[in-house]
Amino acid sequence: MANATAGGSGDEARRAPQEDRATHGRKATAALTLGALGIVFGDIGTSPIYTMQTVFNPEDPHPVSVTTDHVYGIASLIFWSVTILVTIKYVLIVLRADNEGEGGILSLMTLLTTRDAPGSARTKVVLAGLGIFGASLFFGDSMITPAISVLSAVEGLELVQPSFEPYVVPITAVIIVLLFAGQRFGTETVGRLFGPVMVVWFSTIGVFGAIGITHEPEVLKGLSPTYAVDFMVTDFGTAFFALAACVLAITGAEALYADLGHFGRPNIARAWLFGAFPACILSYLGQGALILEDNDNARAPFFLLVPDALLVPLVLLATAATVIASQAVITGAFSVSRQAVQLGYLPRLRMLYTSDETSGQIYVPWINWVLMTAVLVLVFSFRSSASLAYAFGMAVTGTISIGSVLLAFLAWKHWKLPLPGVVLGTALFLSIELLFFAANLTKLESGAWLPLLIATAVFTVMMNWQAGRALVTRRRDRHEGQLRDFVDQLHEGTPTLVRTPGTAVFLNRDKVTTPLAMRANVEHNRVLHEHVVVLSVETAMTPVVHDDDRITIDDLGWTDDGIVHVLARYGYTENPDVPAILERARGMTKELSAGPEDTTYFVSTIELRAGDEPGMARWRKRLFVATAGISADAVGYFNLPRDRTVIMGSQIDV
Repeated sequence: MANATAGGSGDEARRAPQEDRATHGRKATAALTLGALGIVFGDIGTSPIYTMQTVFNPEDPHPVSVTTDHVYGIASLIFWSVTILVTIKYVLIVLRADNEGEGGILSLMTLLTTRDAPGSARTKVVLAGLGIFGASLFFGDSMITPAISVLSAVEGLELVQPSFEPYVVPITAVIIVLLFAGQRFGTETVGRLFGPVMVVWFSTIGVFGAIGITHEPEVLKGLSPTYAVDFMVTDFGTAFFALAACVLAITGAEALYADLGHFGRPNIARAWLFGAFPACILSYLGQGALILEDNDNARAPFFLLVPDALLVPLVLLATAATVIASQAVITGAFSVSRQAVQLGYLPRLRMLYTSDETSGQIYVPWINWVLMTAVLVLVFSFRSSASLAYAFGMAVTGTISIGSVLLAFLAWKHWKLPLPGVVLGTALFLSIELLFFAANLTKLESGAWLPLLIATAVFTVMMNWQAGRALVTRRRDRHEGQLRDFVDQLHEGTPTLVRTPGTAVFLNRDKVTTPLAMRANVEHNRVLHEHVVVLSVETAMTPVVHDDDRITIDDLGWTDDGIVHVLARYGYTENPDVPAILERARGMTKELSAGPEDTTYFVSTIELRAGDEPGMARWRKRLFVATAGISADAVGYFNLPRDRTVIMGSQIDV
C-alpha cells in the first residue's frame, strides 16, 4: 500500500510540471490570440463603421440607389470579398509565406530577391520595384487610416445631436494630435488594453448586428454567392462603381501578414476565424437588414443599429477602436521605415526603442511628425470619412494586388507548386483585386489620386536613395583607397607615426577600403592606436541573424600590426549595437582585449554636394542630397558612447 502511494505521489509529481507547462502554454496562446485580436484587426475591425454608409452615399459621383436587390448584392459582395481575399488568401495562404517567421511586403520582397533566390537579375529588379512600391502605398495607408477611422467614429456625434456637426473636424484633429504626441512614450502599456477593448468592440458590433438581422432575416440571402454574381451580371454598371466602396471591408488585410512575426500564424488565424470575421459579417448583415427595414437608415446604418440610449457609449467605444486601428498602422509605418533603412532604401533615421523587452516597439520621430502633419492635412481637406473613402480604397487595392504578384512568384519558384495551379489561383485573386482597383480608378477626381501621389513620391525617394548610395560608394572608393595598400605603406615605415595605447574602432563599409577617419588620423595627426579594429556592420536579407553567424573576425593577413577586421551581421528587423557586439567579441582576438574605457570610436562622416559628375540627373542629385539631410548621426544609430567617439568628415560631390 505504501509503495502504491509512493508510486502515485511520484506520478503526480511528474504530472504536475507537465500540467503547469500545459497551463502556461494555454495562457500564452490565449494572450497572443487576444493581442492579435487587438492589434492586428484594429483596421479591418473598424471598417463596418463606414463601409455600408459609403456604398449608399448619395453624394457619391456614381451613387448606388437603395433597393432590395442592391442591398442583397452589396451584402453578398462584401461577404465573399472578405471570405476569398482575407480568409482564403491571407489567413490560409499568405501567412505561410514567412521569411524566417517575419511577414509583410518587404519581407516577401527580400525572400524573392536575395542573391541565392531563383530567377534572373532582371526579374529580381522588377520584383524589388514592386515590393518597394507596395511599401510606398503602405505609407499612404498609414496617413489615410487615422484620418478616416477617427473621423468616421466622431461623426457619430452628429446622430446624438446634429448641432455637433461643426465640431467633428476639430475634435478629430485634437484626438489625432494626442495620438501622435503619445507615440514617444511607446505602446507597451497602452498595448495591454488593446485586446480587451477590441474584445468588447467585436462583441458589441456582433451582438447588435445579430439583433438587426432578426428584424429582417431575409438579409441572410446575401450569404449566397449567387446574389453577388447576379448583381455583377445583371447590373454591372452599378455593381462596378459599388466595388470602390465595398473594398473598404478588406482594408487592413495586409496587417495580417505584416504582424506575422509578432503573433504567429495560428494565433492570428484563430483571432480572425473565431473573433473578428464573424463579428464583422454580423455587423454588415445587420446594417443591411436595417436598410431593408427603412431606406433612410442608409445614411448611418452602423450607429443606427443601437438604441438611442446607447449611441453615446457606442461613439466612445468606436473612437477608442479607431485610435487602436490608427495605432496599429502607425506602428507598422515605423517598422516598415526601419526595414527600409536596414535594406538601404532610406537614410539612417533616429529611432527610439520604447520597450526593454520587445525590440519591435520603436518610435521614429521624423516619420511620426510627417505622418501627423499629413493626417491633419487630410482631415481638414476632406472633412468627412465618406470623402476620404475614395482615397482609402486605392491604397488598399494597390497593395494587395502587388502582394498577389509577389506571392505567385514565391509559390512557383520557392514552393515549387505546379505552374498551372499557381496561374489559376493568382488569376482568381487578381481578377477580384483588379476589379476593385479599376473601380477605384473611377474615383480619381474624388480623391483616389492621393495615395497614388503619396506612393509615387515615397517610391521615388526610396529608389533614388538606393541609386545615390551606390554612386556615393563608387566616389568613396576613390577617396578611401585600398586598405591593404594603406597598411603596406605603414609596414614600409612612417618615422613620425606614433602608436598610442588603447584600442581604436573605425567604422567602415567593408574590409577592402580604408576608413576615411583612419587615413586622416595617420596622414594629418601621424597617430595610430596600438590596437585597431576596422568594423563593418552588414544587414542580411533575413529578418534575424542567428548568434553563431553574428561575428566574423579577420586578421587581414597581417599578424603583427595590431589591425583586424570585425564583421557584425544583423537582420533587417534588428538594431545595430556596436559596443554590445565588441563586448561579445572581446577575448576572441588580442586587439579586442581592452576594456570599454580604453576604446575610442572613429566615425567617418561625408558632406554630400550635388556636383557635375555623371551618373544621375541633376534633379535626382538634389533630391538625394536633400534626403541625406534627414539622416541621423551614426553615433546614435550604432549606439556609440558620445564621450568616446571622434567624428572626422570629408566632402564628396555626387
